[in-house]
Amino acid sequence: MEREEIFSALQEIFEGLFGEGVPTLTDETTAQDVDGWDSLMHITMISEVENRFDMRFSMKDVIGMKNVGEMVDLIEENV
Repeated sequence: MEREEIFSALQEIFEGLFGEGVPTLTDETTAQDVDGWDSLMHITMISEVENRFDMRFSMKDVIGMKNVGEMVDLIEENV
């Protein structure tokens, strides 16, 4: 799966969870950039991403992710 396809799918997930006001996701996007992205929504978002890409993140990966780019890297490694 191409990186652009992953970003497109993530954009859909984020808009579904956080609403239409989500900025266009980039490698540098963090929770501070998205209104409503708190710890509870983080768990929900991780679950949605895992379901969409039919994969599972390790707890180490979830804790270590600093931005959307790192999430995309992990998805690329596992899809």
